[in-house]
Amino acid sequence: MAETEPRPSNFIRQIIDKDLASGLHESVHTRFPPEPNGYLHIGHAKAICLNFGIAQDYNGTCNLRFDDTNPDKENIDFVNSIKQDVKWLGFTWNGKERYSSDYFDQLYDFAIELIEKGLAYVDFSSPEQVRELRGTLTEAGKNSPYRDTSVQENLTHFEKMKAGEYKEGTCSLRAKIDMSSPFMCMRDPVIYRVKFAHHHQTGDKWCIYPMYDFTHCISDAIEGITHSLCTLEFQDNRRLYDWVIENITIDCVPRQYESSRLNLEYTVLSKRKLIQLVEEEHVQGWDDPRMPTIAGIKRRGYTPASIREFCKRIGVTKMDNMVEMSMLESCIRDELNVSAPRRMAVIDPVKVVIENFPSDENQNEPEWIEAPNHPNDENMGSRKIAFTKEIWIERDDFRESANKKFKRMTLDKGVRLRNAYVIYANRVDKDEQGNITTIFCEYDPQTLGKDPLERKVKGVIHWVSASQGKPAQFNLYDRLFTHPNPASQEDFASTINPDSLVVKNGYVEPSLGNVKVQERFQFERTGYFCADEASKQDTLIFNRTVELRDTWAKIGD
Repeated sequence: MAETEPRPSNFIRQIIDKDLASGLHESVHTRFPPEPNGYLHIGHAKAICLNFGIAQDYNGTCNLRFDDTNPDKENIDFVNSIKQDVKWLGFTWNGKERYSSDYFDQLYDFAIELIEKGLAYVDFSSPEQVRELRGTLTEAGKNSPYRDTSVQENLTHFEKMKAGEYKEGTCSLRAKIDMSSPFMCMRDPVIYRVKFAHHHQTGDKWCIYPMYDFTHCISDAIEGITHSLCTLEFQDNRRLYDWVIENITIDCVPRQYESSRLNLEYTVLSKRKLIQLVEEEHVQGWDDPRMPTIAGIKRRGYTPASIREFCKRIGVTKMDNMVEMSMLESCIRDELNVSAPRRMAVIDPVKVVIENFPSDENQNEPEWIEAPNHPNDENMGSRKIAFTKEIWIERDDFRESANKKFKRMTLDKGVRLRNAYVIYANRVDKDEQGNITTIFCEYDPQTLGKDPLERKVKGVIHWVSASQGKPAQFNLYDRLFTHPNPASQEDFASTINPDSLVVKNGYVEPSLGNVKVQERFQFERTGYFCADEASKQDTLIFNRTVELRDTWAKIGD
């Protein structure tokens, strides 16, 4: 962040300012702790920007630590994808990436310490019995019959758990806290369970694995985290976070602070629901551009800067709210409006024949016209576009007749071709179904960069040379759901937008023949697009990132 740019203010930064001013901390140390059991989504992007952004602004450090305590659902592919996503967003973590599994030996020793203090016990109750004894939100729980087992017996049982002498589900290590606590997380929570699973970092060394609530706070303390930032769903768990730290022998005492999670209109961020979208093939994988995953957002054409700006605009609060999709879309529009070079693409083409275009032996030779790459930035240079006897225009840019509000081409009204000449339609050919197949026109050769002398022309349309243009596929992506809060519906999948992907085949100007993957453009009058990773020289595919304007706002009016 530039020194002259004002630093955003929120309650977390106010806490940090106070802690630094009082001398409680000399520097700021945060962490981003994802579980490597899936792909990151835009909600994680908010957490990444918060943790890494605060570390940057306060000249502190931020760790990347994988919470890898559940090997059944984790793998190294998720680890690698998360690292790529963090880097793509523009952040670098402190030193090497870390894993909760790095601390398994220490975590085991801390569990022994709790047992020796009489604050943990091995429970042979079944999972069903544990749930039954836990009670409800209105009824206190009941003590396990194993709660008062002696320290020595608990140490022996825990050692046998580690040695693999007990089967999965037969026993667990529980913290001894308060079965009558109004907070469910404090009713003797399980802190270790038996799990015979191969771990992507530790292999087969362990057959017992610590639970998240036990692992997370100790990992923070080991790493010297000063401010442990999480979402409001962990607010009650802060009591357990503090209880563990207070009852083990460790120097660092981190504090947990909670803020609201991201809720975004017309999407879902629940991992379970995202898995359902993929497994039921409502989308074409985790990187489908309609998905809120960072991989999908990237493939759709969003930039790291636009995501960081979005996270900055929504801010950090303790209030849960639904963020409008238009806010995210405006971030990428604002950026691409300035940075994206302009090109022309015809998505729903109809042919135009310019009958008075020179027709000597070189009639197929195009006239090359210089066109700016950006109307407001001369530094972006220019490119040459091919003007030929036959061109493509958008089908809805022509009507045989129309009222005065229609500013495009009709049989009785001329129109300017973007960066080229004024043309006038004379007649049309139609197929048996009455669809227009060809529009026959004349052009005014005196109107390149000039207005016609006799007739006013107000409309401007885009076009592509029929002989020089390149065929292309256009993936017109829209919002995945029709309901602004699909998660609130009984069957969220029933609100999937049937038009969330419309595939069109058309043409782009010849300068796009060698486009690079992820190159972004404004297709004039159409929207912002990027070249898909499946694009090749003979198969151009462009994904629509966002339309030029928010058409959903009109729908809602």
